[in-house]
Amino acid sequence: MTVLEPWTHKPLDEVLEQLRDLLEDPDYPTVGRWRAAGGRVLGHFQVYFPEEIAHAAGLLPLTVRGAQVEARQAEARFGSYLCSIIKTSLELALSNRIELAMFVTPPICDAARNLAAVWGRNFPHPCEILYLPQNANSAHAADYLRHEYDRLRRAVEGVVGRPVTDDDLRRSLVVFNENRRLLRALYAIKRQRPWLLPADDAYVLTAIGGCIPREEHNTLLRTLLPQFEVRPTRAQDRLRVVFEGGFCEQPPIDLLRAIAQSCYVVDDDLMIGLRWITGDVETAGDPLRNLADAYLERSSYSAVQHDLRKPKEQMLLERIRKAGAGAAILTAAKMCEPGLDEQVSYSKALDEAGIPYFISEFEESMTSFDHLQIQLETFVENVLFA
Repeated sequence: MTVLEPWTHKPLDEVLEQLRDLLEDPDYPTVGRWRAAGGRVLGHFQVYFPEEIAHAAGLLPLTVRGAQVEARQAEARFGSYLCSIIKTSLELALSNRIELAMFVTPPICDAARNLAAVWGRNFPHPCEILYLPQNANSAHAADYLRHEYDRLRRAVEGVVGRPVTDDDLRRSLVVFNENRRLLRALYAIKRQRPWLLPADDAYVLTAIGGCIPREEHNTLLRTLLPQFEVRPTRAQDRLRVVFEGGFCEQPPIDLLRAIAQSCYVVDDDLMIGLRWITGDVETAGDPLRNLADAYLERSSYSAVQHDLRKPKEQMLLERIRKAGAGAAILTAAKMCEPGLDEQVSYSKALDEAGIPYFISEFEESMTSFDHLQIQLETFVENVLFA
């Protein structure tokens, strides 16, 4: 089943504009088309979710990332001082913009910890919490996570009314391994020739994977990546930066475009859940154990995961080094406690390493970026001409 409108005959820039329109549409048109064709949807909250389990059951795994909508109904279900994405994600469901067969959330913060319960009071479909290991350093973490994934598989089986077999999961692993390889190729272009792939274009091409069938995303990436390679764009003398702070709530695409006008974003943590596993997941043997091992041993880092083997400050420095960046943009969503907390430790690590950085915050509903752009341009000039 395909949910994108015909695009293969269109020029690259027109395809990107089409994808951007889809991402910014609060009615999630691709999800509506999937459902209109008889498909069912498993929605999961940020950051990481093993989408292979939903895919193996024939469900569309949907990354619920909020939208630029007024949370009129959702405001009554939450306290005031919470991040926007918590409220707008619920608003999407309360206003019937998205209709789910199941909802899953990891307890990544105090607000998300109660999300499944709030959704469960308002909808008849199952609402589950995925308990990722709090102590990833334990010798029992992989066994625990494998059992947690199996619990989730059984819950999914109850929704679809059939078994989700190991062979089903292995077939899904093949699809998602290809997707991760293609996304790595996309980010390789960003790091090596960022003038060919501005931050907003890279984001659009990555994020659309969270709301279309992964096979369709693979086709899209396989077709468009070679077109980026021959894009007639010349390199400019711009500061290379790493963007850090987009692990959960996503910044407006216009904000990323404003940043791209001042500097090259050569790496980031935007939609990191789609790229969380950094290599192929083994397809032989127990697929759930393989997924658990990959989560623990071959994965990225985030402000909402605590793993002593992956010190976030050092991994940020390593990300900056590998990308050849000369500075970092440290940002966080408004009211995001984990993101704002990490800015402190990141700032200290960057100070000690002598790496300049720009601190800001954002909200998904932002519409004006002039002030931030002026500040960023000043920062870039100070770094380049210091």
